[in-house]
Amino acid sequence: MEESKAPGETSSAPQKASSYSWYVLTVLVVVYILNFIDRQIVSILAVDIKRDLGLTDQDMGFLGGAAFAVFYALFGIPLGRLADNWSRVRLLSIGLALWSGMTALSGFAYNQLTLTLARMGVGIGEATASPTAYSLISDYFPKKQRATALAIYSSGLYLGGGVSLLIGASIVEAWNAAYPDGGPMGLVGWQAAFLAVGLPGIAVALWVATLREPKRGAMDGVATTVSATPFRNFLYDLSTIVPPFTLIGAAQRGTAALVINIGAAAAFAGFAWFMIGVTGNVPQWSAVGLGYYAVFSWASTLRAKDPATFRLIWGTPAFICTTLGYGLISLTAYALSFWGAPYAETVLGLPKQELAFWLGSTGALSGFLGVIIGGRVADALRARHPAGRLLVAMFGIVAPVVPIWIAFNTDSGTVFYVMNFIAGMFGATALGASAATTQDLVLPRMRGTATAAFFLGTTLVGLSFGPYMVGLISDVSGSLRIGALSLIAVVPVSLALLIYAWRAVPKAEATINERAGE
Repeated sequence: MEESKAPGETSSAPQKASSYSWYVLTVLVVVYILNFIDRQIVSILAVDIKRDLGLTDQDMGFLGGAAFAVFYALFGIPLGRLADNWSRVRLLSIGLALWSGMTALSGFAYNQLTLTLARMGVGIGEATASPTAYSLISDYFPKKQRATALAIYSSGLYLGGGVSLLIGASIVEAWNAAYPDGGPMGLVGWQAAFLAVGLPGIAVALWVATLREPKRGAMDGVATTVSATPFRNFLYDLSTIVPPFTLIGAAQRGTAALVINIGAAAAFAGFAWFMIGVTGNVPQWSAVGLGYYAVFSWASTLRAKDPATFRLIWGTPAFICTTLGYGLISLTAYALSFWGAPYAETVLGLPKQELAFWLGSTGALSGFLGVIIGGRVADALRARHPAGRLLVAMFGIVAPVVPIWIAFNTDSGTVFYVMNFIAGMFGATALGASAATTQDLVLPRMRGTATAAFFLGTTLVGLSFGPYMVGLISDVSGSLRIGALSLIAVVPVSLALLIYAWRAVPKAEATINERAGE
């Protein structure tokens, strides 16, 4: 069955990706591998960091989640808009150099505050990656190959996450063996690991800078214009999400907008204060409250400044439900990828080198297989039904339940490794399908912004809460096993959102131009 054309797509659009497109995709996969090495290496270092800095499971969940995720999500918004109007290649190379440098600086952290600041910097730098990469891929690959290309790109997530365990464990073991009392500058193993994985990224940033910038919208046969003042727009967008400038921006839109913004700030502050009182964790809930208020302010500004983009993102239930539905899948995935290694080390008593090898290698393989197979199946289903890709996303939230249950109820290391492999492979199938669905629901000029909005779900829902929720329940219950198993509770909510999206996508995609008013 021939794939239907999106509104505005013409027959002159290229029907096949070039060899250079695949070269660009290869470079982007390398970048994403580095992205997730720098992001996920905290997992294998968690036990050592927790011991040396005197932290709790909640604290580690915050460092592995919200400390990074909130700033990643918030800066992804203006950087996504910048990606829509400026050179995506230059933006990505600058961002890669920034997050690699901040990862290296994590090696000099000496308490929770300094490590938190470094993780925030990593989040800001990494916010350039997916908005630029998704937009580049959409302009290098035609729609019929897009989910496959995005899935291949997304394989870097799993390869990087797996490699981070192997590299981190090897460096810690070797460094601590060579310098049992601390090495040069007093650095211990986990600090040396941050330095070793951060510095190479600066060299890769120079490689990225050599890529060619593609013509926007060419693969869809849609003429696309960009802003003549991208940095002025970027600074304006940045000011709309950083308090107290958010109040100034709201005041410029009128008294009613200011009152609503103040009310929202009060509501999010009240929620954060309440949760701090319940959990006693100031950093986590302060960051979450700030993050959600900032997103509200940005969305309000987007509605006033670019109503077409607002309508196709925030005003489209199919987009929102796809994003939130996948956000809950990512909540489970991030939590398990972060806590899998500490659980194996502390509960099952497995050696760090052994668990890093098995969790790292099988995690990389399972994620790679899952995301590639999921992308190919999603593209095949998309050819038969406009929302067909979301069937793969539904599979990605339901299928891992049984393996997760078995993995965290066994005392066998072998069974734990096997079940983690199966759960990871099943869960990974959802990413390419969900991401490609959201890209199909907006116009080409909006893809960077749409990617930033999509990653709000994977970060402010998934990464902000996944690792922290498991850590919190672990501290309260005294059992990391109970904390991990609690993740199954998100399955029915995610499934309900994705079912609604599946029913709403066909009409939403068919009315893009009409609803955008362009």
